[in-house]
Amino acid sequence: MAHRITLVPLAAALVLGLTACGGDESGGSPATNSTQSTSASGTHTQLFDPCTGIPETALTTAGLDPATEQVGVGGVKQPGWEICGWKGTDYTLGVFSTSGTVAEFERKPGNVEFQDVTIAGRAGRQFRVDGAAKDQMCDVLFAAGQGLLQLTLVNKTAGQSPCDRLAEVGAAIVPALPM
Repeated sequence: MAHRITLVPLAAALVLGLTACGGDESGGSPATNSTQSTSASGTHTQLFDPCTGIPETALTTAGLDPATEQVGVGGVKQPGWEICGWKGTDYTLGVFSTSGTVAEFERKPGNVEFQDVTIAGRAGRQFRVDGAAKDQMCDVLFAAGQGLLQLTLVNKTAGQSPCDRLAEVGAAIVPALPM
C-alpha cells in the first residue's frame, strides 16, 4: 500500500505537467511513433526521450532514483510527447519533451506567473499552473531545437521551495537536455 501511495505525487505531477502543456494543442500529433511529432508546419521532429537521454549519473547526482522511472502519464505514453519521471526521497521530477513553443505555453489559459530563470547556465521560463500549490510544485520550460522541454518538480513534504529545489536538481539534469 505504501508503494502505491508514493506513486501518486509522480502521476499527479505528470498529469498536471501535461495539462499545463495543453495536451497535443502545442503542435504534437497522434503519430504511431511517439518519438516523432508533427509541427504546425507539417514537418516531423525527432523528440528527445528523457527516459533514454538523461544519463543515470545525472539522475543520481540530482538525488533521483533511476529505478523509479515512469514512462508517460501513469505509465501510458502520450501522442506527440516523450515523458519520463523519477522519484527522489521527498520529491518527484517529470521531464516532458514536445514540439511546442514557450510562447504557446505562455498563451495557454491557466499557465501563470511566468518569469525568466537560469538553471545550469541555460535560460528558461519558470511558471505555475493556476490552482497548483505554490509550496509544492514548480515548472520550468526550455526552448530546444526539437521544440520544447519542461521540468516539473513536486515536493512530497513541506520544506524547501519547489522552485529552489528544481534549480538544484536541474543543475544535474539540464546539461543532459538537448539545445
